[in-house]
Formats: sequence, C-alpha cells, structure tokens
Amino acid sequence: MPLNPDILASLIVALTVFFVLKINKVRNRIVEGILNWFPAILFAYVIPAGFTHLFGWDLSGVYLHSLSRNWIIPITLLSVMAALPIKQLAIVGVKPLILFFAGSLFIATLPVVLVAISVGVSPEASSVFLDNDYWKGLVPIVGGWIGGSTSQLILKELAQTPENIFLSVLVLDNILVNIWTILMFQFIKKGEELSKLVGIKDSLPINLEGVDQGSGKKIYPLVISLIFLSLAGISFLLELSFLNLVIILSILGILLGNLIPSWNTRFSLQLGGICIVLVMAILGLRLDFSNLTLPWIFVAIVICWLILHFMGMLLVSWLLRLNFIWVPIASMANLGGISTAPAVTAAYRKDLMPHAVLLAILSMVTGTGWGMLTIYLFNQF
Repeated sequence: MPLNPDILASLIVALTVFFVLKINKVRNRIVEGILNWFPAILFAYVIPAGFTHLFGWDLSGVYLHSLSRNWIIPITLLSVMAALPIKQLAIVGVKPLILFFAGSLFIATLPVVLVAISVGVSPEASSVFLDNDYWKGLVPIVGGWIGGSTSQLILKELAQTPENIFLSVLVLDNILVNIWTILMFQFIKKGEELSKLVGIKDSLPINLEGVDQGSGKKIYPLVISLIFLSLAGISFLLELSFLNLVIILSILGILLGNLIPSWNTRFSLQLGGICIVLVMAILGLRLDFSNLTLPWIFVAIVICWLILHFMGMLLVSWLLRLNFIWVPIASMANLGGISTAPAVTAAYRKDLMPHAVLLAILSMVTGTGWGMLTIYLFNQF
C-alpha cells in the first residue's frame, strides 16, 4: 500500500464525494439517463469499493469507519429530521395522511408476513432468510422505500446487514423503484377515471397554494453546523447505544426544526444530503464484490411485497372513499421520495405538488421508525 491507510481512505472518500456531488449537477441527456437507472448515491458506494478491489487494498479497519458511526451519521440524522415542517402537514388533509401511513405500515409489515409464509412452506426459504440471515437485507429496503438513504444506512447498521447483501439489495431496490415510478406515472393519469368506475366521488383540492417556507432571516449555516456538531459530541460522550442514539437525535432534530422560527431548513437538507454521500462512500471501503447475488426467493418476495403494498393502498383508498389519485402520490412519497413524488404528481396536476413534497418529507423522517418495527417483528421468529 503506497500511503498510510487512513490517508489513502480519506483521499478516496474525498474524491468520491466530489465526483458524486458534481455529477448530480450535470445537465446532459446521456448522464441523466444513466443516473435514472444507476443513481449518484450508488456511485458513492461503488467507487471506493472499486479502488479497494482493483488494487487489493484492505481499508476495512481505517479510522473513518468509527468517525462515520460516531459523528457523521448522527449529524446526518439531525439534519434530515430537522427538515420536517409539522405545522404544514395540515394542508394535506386527514384521509391522504391515513392512506400514506397505511402504505408505510404495509411496507414495514409485509416482508415479515411474506417471509413467515415462505418459511412455513419451504425449507429453502428457512435456510435463506433465517440460517443465512437474508432477512437482514429486507430491513434496509424498508428504510430505503419509506425513509430514503439516511434510514437505509441507519437500518443497515441496526440490522447488521452484511456488505455484499446490502449492495445487491441497493441494485435490486433501484431497479424496482425506477420501474415502479414509470408505472405510477401511468396510473395517476387514470386515477380519477378509475375512482368514478368504483363509485368514488371524492373531489380534489382546488387552487392549492405552494407550501410557505417562511420568510425572514435564517440561522447562519455555520451556527447550525456547530449545533449539530455539539449534539453529536454530547451523544458520543454519553456512549449511547446506536438504537438510543437514533431515537434521541431524531426527536432533537424534529424539535430544532419546528421550535426555532428562524431555522434554516434549506441548509439542513443540503447538509444531510452531503453527509449521506459521505457515509455511503465510507461504507464502500468495506465492500467485497464477491458473492453479489440474491437468491430467487428473495427477489420474488420483494416483488410480491411491492405489489401487495399497492393493492393494500387501493383497498384503503376505496374504504376511505378517497380519490384514487392519492394512491400513486402516497405510494411514490413512500417509495420514491422528495424528487419523484412531486414529479409523478406534476404529470397530473402541478398544484398538488406541495402535498407530494410534504408527504415525501414525512416519509423521509419516519422511515427509520418503521424499519425498527420490521426488525422487532423479525426478531420474534
């Protein structure tokens, strides 16, 4: 190894973060097409692994890993959780919120039900999910679908998902979510027509205004950074368990973002985005490209899981007599996140985009909690 391992790892991670942040800003049809199917966040995971695999370097024990767990992940969690505007959720309405939470509940519980059924009828499933711990690969999917990259990373740590399973899951997850986005683009155009066919006469809101992000002077980014750094430092000194750390910092983040009128939500989100890339790049240093495969039964369960999630949301929407338009909006807020949810919504009505954004933000900050429920249920086996 030509350099000190810690220096080498830092250089690789810095190069990776720079590349990922830059490529996200490129406006080129070919590049954008590639990123639609292989998102930049996945490059953050694969590039460091490519270096270590190509040159045979072992960077699994460098200091960056403890730095990430003790400092960067807590700051990421605080940044994301501080971006939830609780007061603004009122514009969404009660029924769409019920539908959204029902979708989240289906995502969190269906994998446990499907694995329980498959284990009961197939010895192979028992070997795959229980003996070989492939259930730990389903937990980050819950976080990725509901909460996004931050929840995915935290739940990977909580479930102790092996690196090779985690990367395979990331690839599968990305493919399915892209296909799902295309399907939701089509469904939302037919939603109102289908609602009328089943006798639902729920009307959509009219002339919705954009979400008010507040005005006036915001807290300086440096001050917010120091607040997050101080809280991360205190949590480190208290030597909290990772689970308690997640719970406490999540609550603190929500309180900061909602109790301080001049809170800089935009910077908080930007900082969270950078930290997510940083954490992924550091994780990539440990990745081993061998055995990057998933058993067919794992893939089949994930596909069934996705379909049943949608069917469950249709049923809830019908029971609530809620316009079917909300199903793809709520589904993409759960699965797609803050970028694809409003994009799908805009294909039908642009004035509903604030609803989609707020549901996506709510998804982003609740994903970890739902994933913890999934872990608890799996541990009852």
